Amino acid sequence: MMRATQWIAAVLVFGTAWSTPALAADSISGRVLGGGRPIAGSTVTLWSASAATPRRLAQARTGPDGRFALPAAPSGAVLYLLAKGGRPTAGSTTAENPAIALLAVVGTTLPARVTINELTTVASVWTHAQFIEGTAIKGHALGLKIAAGNVPNLVNLETGSWGTAILDSNNSTQTPTMANFATLAIVTAGCVTRVKPDACDSLFAAATPPAGGAPTDTLVALHSIARRPAYQPERVFALIEQFYPVPQGKKLRATPFMPYLVYPPSAWVIGLKFSGGGLNAPGKIMFDSEGNLWTGTNFIVGMQSADSFWNGTSAKFAPNGKPLSPAPTGFDGGGILGPGFGTAIDAQDRVWMNSTGGRTMSLFDKNGKPLSPEEGFNFGGKLGVMQGVIVTANGDVWALDFSDDKVVYLPKGDPSKVKFFCQSTDDKPNKDSPCQLSGPFHLAIDQQARIWITNAIGDHVARFPASDPSKVEVLKTGGYSGKGMAIDSQGNAWIANTAGAGFTDFEKLRLLELKLTGRLDEIDRVAFDALSKGRMGSISMLRPDGTPGPGSPYSGGGAWGSWAIVIDGNDQVWSSNFGGRSITHLCGVRTETCPPGMKTGDPISPPGGYVGGGMSYLTDVGIDPAGNVWVADNWETPDACWNPNFSEARSTQCGGNGLTVFYGMAKPVRAPQIGPARPY
Repeated sequence: MMRATQWIAAVLVFGTAWSTPALAADSISGRVLGGGRPIAGSTVTLWSASAATPRRLAQARTGPDGRFALPAAPSGAVLYLLAKGGRPTAGSTTAENPAIALLAVVGTTLPARVTINELTTVASVWTHAQFIEGTAIKGHALGLKIAAGNVPNLVNLETGSWGTAILDSNNSTQTPTMANFATLAIVTAGCVTRVKPDACDSLFAAATPPAGGAPTDTLVALHSIARRPAYQPERVFALIEQFYPVPQGKKLRATPFMPYLVYPPSAWVIGLKFSGGGLNAPGKIMFDSEGNLWTGTNFIVGMQSADSFWNGTSAKFAPNGKPLSPAPTGFDGGGILGPGFGTAIDAQDRVWMNSTGGRTMSLFDKNGKPLSPEEGFNFGGKLGVMQGVIVTANGDVWALDFSDDKVVYLPKGDPSKVKFFCQSTDDKPNKDSPCQLSGPFHLAIDQQARIWITNAIGDHVARFPASDPSKVEVLKTGGYSGKGMAIDSQGNAWIANTAGAGFTDFEKLRLLELKLTGRLDEIDRVAFDALSKGRMGSISMLRPDGTPGPGSPYSGGGAWGSWAIVIDGNDQVWSSNFGGRSITHLCGVRTETCPPGMKTGDPISPPGGYVGGGMSYLTDVGIDPAGNVWVADNWETPDACWNPNFSEARSTQCGGNGLTVFYGMAKPVRAPQIGPARPY
């Protein structure tokens, strides 16, 4: 009888497997904790995630000490552990709690040991927010790989404590991310351990979305918060006082995790900042076919940099934020010198970058090896300060000469066949050509193969068929100083107007004078001073016929110095804010994907935009194949950019020191992005 009892106990602890023998050599052992104490009798299931329905691999039940072991074999797929139910030992009652659902995504590499607790659940939910359906995880392979690869940045899967990146010097003391993260874990623990009889009901009520019923377990509750981070965030924050009031005579709450928020957040976002790899003042963000991020850098790391001369190179980061380019130089050569907003990736993962300081175009292979000559492509010195560049579906490359107000065209990406458009033919400045370019900044191609061009010193865009640039149209945007632009799935053009309703007449004339006299280094100072006076900035939408969208331009959701635009897989609109150091999120044309009752242009982000993550003055915004939203922290200390006497001690701090990512916020898009965004 004793031997039979031991065998039954072994089955309960070690579980059963559907795809491997019970005594498989490879296994995962671990523990399930709630509020820092064991959860006994919790059912732990090992799942394999893919685009299809998740496959159950093994199952076990935790012992009195919360421990379990499961047979497992590496399969190359993303694996995750789900713990449901059980009897928490940390609360006032040890009765079964059916509301417990805790998650740990372990990825494709099997750890020997794993802890499943509230921290692993929050980390796994936010990184996989676009792939969770109920308690299941499913999605395209690259997105799942990227999401799983970012979990260790937030949590140590072996110990269930803090991960590597969230503890580093870019994040721990510099942003509210740790407190946001821990507070979510704390209120989840309140339900798991039932610190109050109605703790789970309170959590589920606070996590109820604007449409739909209340959650019924902790995983669904957290996923609801992650998918709608700006929806009444104070409801969840209030739970920390309900669950863990400050004890009589004490100063701190007796919470299972630290730190916790003291003030309610504007949104339950989780953002991390990454640096290294020669990164200093990143400009344009693009992703290659493996989800790696590429960006041009305005300045050389460690150099006393100034806005008058951009001298940087390029940087590449893995999807988990690890720098892949060498420090401190980044990828150099090929004529690159101070790239700005000109980065594009073609179908072969080759990277085009335009330089401001070098007045060149450069080309790199997927490993950062220069393919352009040492002096770059400058076509006999015919290029000025270069900005935007795109690659079209047929392999053509289009680029913009910011200082000379012209368009550069490389058929099939062949520099030997270069052509120039939007040039005057009567010895007048190019700004007087039919294109009326005035500081052309960025460009996009729509579904009708028409090229759209924004103007940094203007209130209009130019548009022409790629097949015949002579048939140009000039369209008013309703905003001033167009920078980034993107096309949605219905052919609408969305434009970031950095100056919103516009500069004063004096400021406009001053900007034009500086450009025409070649004093480009002074333009940013004039624009920055104007932005500093108040919340300027807006986002315009132009329909395919060139008319404004209803209500355009839009200025809600934190738009302040709007700089760049990206469209996600739901046609929702995201903008980076240079002045606001924040991210704006608007409802797009497919309003059925937006919160109930919203119309096109309505803000989804809070009034000040999404904040945190150590963001500085932002240029670009990008969405990776896992739905993570990345922004380029471009400037850090503006006075260091144009005043050599500002501070010797801070003279290297003109450029921003990092890339910030907010996990799981947007519907994923395919990479590399060539033309309008393509959802999975």
